[in-house]
Amino acid sequence: MPFSATVFIGTSLDGYIARPDDDIEWLTSRGEKAGDLGFFAFLDSVDAVVMGRRTYEKVIGFGEENWHYGDRHVGVLSTTLPEDADPRITVYRDMDALLADLDRRGIKHVYPDGGRLVQSFVRAGRVDAFVISVAPVLIGAGHRLFGELTEDVPLRLDSATEVGGFAQLRYTVQK
Repeated sequence: MPFSATVFIGTSLDGYIARPDDDIEWLTSRGEKAGDLGFFAFLDSVDAVVMGRRTYEKVIGFGEENWHYGDRHVGVLSTTLPEDADPRITVYRDMDALLADLDRRGIKHVYPDGGRLVQSFVRAGRVDAFVISVAPVLIGAGHRLFGELTEDVPLRLDSATEVGGFAQLRYTVQK
């Protein structure tokens, strides 16, 4: 049976995950005040994390103390990152190789992180649920969480709650 994938991410109210220059201070500063928004409990439910190169570079820029993935399998989808860039990660050159390796490893629950990677997972029909924490801010421009789609992705709203000033929306993808 293929793995399930849950996107856990923060956005601005106008749907951006980062400013055009990749800055996310508008999110991290509000997130620090709000607490972890359930992130660590969520992370305990996954056995693999996958991200794009830009997200990986942002994560390692936060410092060693903020590498929260432990001994989980961590994959980075990149055509430019050297395969031996970090002993904690596996570099994948394309989406097919990433998905095949996760299936081969017997991964049960995946956390895809990063805008382009999430968009690739959505287009491939491999996202099962979303947990989107909407920050109380409009930033006006930047990188959107969702890109263009060739068809609708129907969702069921499971809950909408207030968590530390954020609106946290939980959706299940209707397949």
